[in-house]
Amino acid sequence: MLAWALTSPIETKGCCDVGAEAPTPTPGDTYKGWLFKWTNYIKGYQRRWFVLSNGLLSYYRTQAEMGHTCRGTINLATANIAVEDSCNFVISNGGAQTYHLKASSEVERQRWITALELAKAKAVRMQAESDDSGDDCPAVPPTPGQGGGCRNSEVQSTLRTLGSKVEDLTTCNDLIVKHGSALQRSLSELEGIRVGGEMGDKIRQVTERATLFRITSNAMINACRDFLSLAQNHSKRWQKALQTERDQRIRLEETLEQLAKQHNHLERAFRGATVLPPSFSSLTLGSKGGVSGKGDASDEDDDNEFFDAMEDPAEFITVPADPKYHRRSGSNVSGLSSEIGMDDQSVNFDELSLASNLESPQPLELVPVKQRRTRIPDKPNYYLNLWSIMKNCIGKELSKIPMPVNFNEPLSMLQRLSEDLEYYELLDKAAKCQSSLEQMCYVAAFTVSSYSTTVHRTGKPFNPLLGETFELDRLRECGYRSLCEQVSHHPPAAAHHAISEKGWTLRQEIALASKFRGKYLSIMPLGSIQCLFEKSNNHYSWKKVTTTVHNIIVGKLWIDQSGEIDVVNHNTGDRCHLKFAPYSYFSRDVPRKVTGVVTDKDGKAHYVLSGTWDEKIEFSRIMQSSKGENGTEGKQRTVYQTLKAKEIWRKNPLPDGAENMYFFSSLALTLNEPEDGMAPTDSRRRPDQRLMEDGRWDEANAEKQRLEEKQRTARREREREAVKAVSSPEEAITEDSINDSPLKTDAQETGTEASEVSDESAHPDNYQALWFEKIDDPVSGETLHVYKGGYWEAKDQGSWDMCPDIF
Repeated sequence: MLAWALTSPIETKGCCDVGAEAPTPTPGDTYKGWLFKWTNYIKGYQRRWFVLSNGLLSYYRTQAEMGHTCRGTINLATANIAVEDSCNFVISNGGAQTYHLKASSEVERQRWITALELAKAKAVRMQAESDDSGDDCPAVPPTPGQGGGCRNSEVQSTLRTLGSKVEDLTTCNDLIVKHGSALQRSLSELEGIRVGGEMGDKIRQVTERATLFRITSNAMINACRDFLSLAQNHSKRWQKALQTERDQRIRLEETLEQLAKQHNHLERAFRGATVLPPSFSSLTLGSKGGVSGKGDASDEDDDNEFFDAMEDPAEFITVPADPKYHRRSGSNVSGLSSEIGMDDQSVNFDELSLASNLESPQPLELVPVKQRRTRIPDKPNYYLNLWSIMKNCIGKELSKIPMPVNFNEPLSMLQRLSEDLEYYELLDKAAKCQSSLEQMCYVAAFTVSSYSTTVHRTGKPFNPLLGETFELDRLRECGYRSLCEQVSHHPPAAAHHAISEKGWTLRQEIALASKFRGKYLSIMPLGSIQCLFEKSNNHYSWKKVTTTVHNIIVGKLWIDQSGEIDVVNHNTGDRCHLKFAPYSYFSRDVPRKVTGVVTDKDGKAHYVLSGTWDEKIEFSRIMQSSKGENGTEGKQRTVYQTLKAKEIWRKNPLPDGAENMYFFSSLALTLNEPEDGMAPTDSRRRPDQRLMEDGRWDEANAEKQRLEEKQRTARREREREAVKAVSSPEEAITEDSINDSPLKTDAQETGTEASEVSDESAHPDNYQALWFEKIDDPVSGETLHVYKGGYWEAKDQGSWDMCPDIF
């Protein structure tokens, strides 16, 4: 994976817009990025961070080393740059230093070659000017992005400097005139005095020299004044000439870059090999770095960084589409080649429609009914050894491990499910789409966006008590309402229902299966998510991927998402296959990478999605597809020719101080905020969760144990009732005595939050959900709990008599 940024020296520490297309390097810019440098025959190519600035190419082991440790520097003014093949190039300064470098693609290599040649030409020119003029003042590189304004400022600054110097000379002239006149008067007075002949000659000689000095100084002042006047008169013409030269240079560089891309595309398409466009250079798999037999064998690294291990091969490759597709207008829609194999008008219509959906102005935001909170109490710094608790729980279900609140966050699992609606705007936009394929892109982006809040959230949410609910009423602010309920005890399962005024409904039932493996914790969500659109009658369904919590024993906890998701439109047969790549130390890919392809019912690809689940997703329209050469495992990979990628989703920034507030997003900060009219079973009324949010963790642990015992008692009571309903009185009495017997195992009495251990062979629990009912969905063929109504009506009436007392 190559990630690079183009910034000025002043802007080096600023943020980098990873979503923007890579700009063309210009002289004087600081060009940075990852390249693979040949080290020796043992280590092969190693990834290094290279910085090109002021004619010097330096490299570091990591970006963090830039401030203190440079691993090597080569002066481009005396260096030779040679291209070896499509990705490799060599930089040498006559034998003393030789860098064998490799980029991830030919396009990326060409960017580096262009930047290096520009920097070399400037370094040579500056060296020549320095030799000719003897001026040792360093040249100040212009700030990128300022264009002609930068040149204008430079000229104006030069003129101001010249004017200042002329003013200094004028001041000196005045002093010379003043003191020169006084000197001449004194000399004249001496001339009038009767002195010897030799003394008179000396006085006359001094007077002549003083007069000559005054004339010379006046001439110098006049010449400087004339020069300043001439510079001011011609400054506009100079500025225009400089701007014209700059524009011509930029156009030439863009033309050369486009020619390189087209040549590379034709060459690769002919051979069926891989190449990445700039917008996907850090998002799709590149070819594996090989080991050549040349290069210096001395690299300063004392740690072994191997990146050439086997990785999962990419299922598809993207290349830039032929420029003719970008230049098409509405007047020649029917002229598309039949080789594309798709409806021409639909291609242009879908692309324009999706682009207009992205760029259309957003409607005016409604005034919220209340001011939501933006902060919660900071997380206390209580230390507790996680391994001391979990070392005896290897192989068990997470829901069967008794955990103190020290490892929780002050939100329940129901509230975490509601966080999936943070990017509800994607579904609002999807509801407006005319094309089902276009709509699929937004639904897929919404699927990925639900994981963006988990990247730093290592805290465990509270397991809901049976019958616990959570409402998220954003009808006036965002146009939707959401309700969650814990509908099952064994296994723990929650049902979620959200409906929007914009014409979409989201429903899901999620049960978690988890295993602790010693070093990491795997959480496998079971159940499905469904999204229904009223206008198009499209019915989508998908499942969640596996979440893994690493470094349970030692080190900092971190979370990864991995697996595959198939988003299916049951109405049209469209499908989007999303792949969440697991983190690998040996991978060159960007971490948390997600790729996907949108296909119709015939399996024909129309869109490519690519990005990361913690930052952004981009989409590209597929114009043509073909089969490339076999990958590392002999699988034939598909090559997609795509239009320029556009951003469809980007993660919202976290609020200030989020690291002290459990890394909650702006929405998460409001989820546990008390509101009027809440149901008695609402998660915001849960006492142990409220105590934890307030920082009273000892009291929260005690309250948590009380709630667990209360739920165990209620569960046993339901089991007795179930036994009495299906058994004879004698059997019921026997069962009651068994349940109340002290011989019941400790494992059966140990529980956590809402999910305690129980004998799976016992009589079934006859609990019925209050707001949801279990049905067999005729469209997807799945069994799930769906909202049966009544909740919002009960809230409007303030009637909660039917709610159980769970807290």
